[in-house]
Amino acid sequence: PLSFSAAELVRAAPGPLQPYLRLMRLHQPAGTWLLYLPCTWSIGLAAQPGCLPDAQMLSLFGVGAVLMRGAGCTINDMWDRDFDKKVARTANRPLAAGDISTFQSFVFLGGQLSLALCVLLCLNYYSIVLGAASLSLVITYPLMKRITYWPQLVLGLTFNWGALLGWSAIKGSCEWSVCLPLYLAGVMWTLVYDTIYAHQDKRDDIIVGVKSTALQFKEDTKQWLSGFSLAMLLSLCVAGMNCDQTFPYYSAVAAIGAHLAHQIYTLDIDKPEDCWKKFASNRTVGVLLFIGIVLGNL
Repeated sequence: PLSFSAAELVRAAPGPLQPYLRLMRLHQPAGTWLLYLPCTWSIGLAAQPGCLPDAQMLSLFGVGAVLMRGAGCTINDMWDRDFDKKVARTANRPLAAGDISTFQSFVFLGGQLSLALCVLLCLNYYSIVLGAASLSLVITYPLMKRITYWPQLVLGLTFNWGALLGWSAIKGSCEWSVCLPLYLAGVMWTLVYDTIYAHQDKRDDIIVGVKSTALQFKEDTKQWLSGFSLAMLLSLCVAGMNCDQTFPYYSAVAAIGAHLAHQIYTLDIDKPEDCWKKFASNRTVGVLLFIGIVLGNL
């Protein structure tokens, strides 16, 4: 039967191209959504009252999210190729499995970053500088698991840069009273979903010798996740108040709170398949907020 899932599309691609598409994680689009959605929040909040978000800018940031997520995964796999060989879930990644050489991945990374630069150059000067500033986070994030139990915090700082960039792309600069709380909300959200994600690999991480918030929090994970969720909701309320959002926005925030509460309550940190399911469900959180922003503006 005909299927349009990302995984099926990658499998249908020409054989020599498939390792590069898997290196970008095009077959696992959840991460791309989690990178893209904070951009949509910011673009939506920056729209004029009564107006829809800028469709051209949403499209441009969508392309940028695919490219930068792909570049981030390529950098991650270049750093971690020796670790990945020792972990069952990652042993078949193209670099770890030997499907692509380090040199080939380096050239491919250059191509992705060049295309991403072309996207960035479509924005205003302020946004170009702001976007370029995130590259240091993209490059250094994969190293954090070697030196700190909080690599998920650095991922949050990296993945939610779009919460700043989307606003500046529309307005020409950041309104910090809105952008900072929105950015903080995104960072707290990342700490929730990526801690859940990290629980899939905690046994292998101990053997390999890398760190994560899953190993830091252990059996206290649900209490920490609850705290991060509360901080996210409060930050979203502050951002909404500072840009005069309306009832649909706060209804979406309430729905997000209910989703996160259910997610944390039913989470089984010792079942990798449940951790993956809960992690992937966070796309719903991002989409709910975007819908609330759009309806709130209208």
